[in-house]
Amino acid sequence: MKKLLLIAIALITVNATAQEHKREGKRKGRMEKAQYFKDFSPEEMATLQTKKLALDLDLTETQQQKIQAIHLEQAKARKTEMEARKKTRTEGKKEIATKDDRFKRANSQLDKKLAMKAKMKDILSKEQFEKWELNNTRKERQGNKMRNKEPRKRKQRH
Repeated sequence: MKKLLLIAIALITVNATAQEHKREGKRKGRMEKAQYFKDFSPEEMATLQTKKLALDLDLTETQQQKIQAIHLEQAKARKTEMEARKKTRTEGKKEIATKDDRFKRANSQLDKKLAMKAKMKDILSKEQFEKWELNNTRKERQGNKMRNKEPRKRKQRH
């Protein structure tokens, strides 16, 4: 009986530590990916995004050029926004965003998504656009899962 209890405890311990390492690995993977892309210029980021999309959607050369321009514009805008946030962080300003600020930011992001969707609809064929839209909704759902994920509560045994 004691041996069975010791074996059960050992298995539970091994399982718990394995799950903890798995979580840490995912976190490190995301951080390493962010560090990997951090040093790229907007032009390089736009090129990589466009090539990845070209592989996924089988884009023509003209489609690639049009999408490259869109990605370049977005990458430059992201870079300036990141630099502005970094500047406020280094200056020590820790202002809490007001309700209006949060609304403006969310509204701006949605406007950008709508504009991107309209541009892509003009450039891509119907089949390509459907595939692009499906991929985007998957990415958004995965991102929302990660953001909204709460730690699971452990069941208490009596």
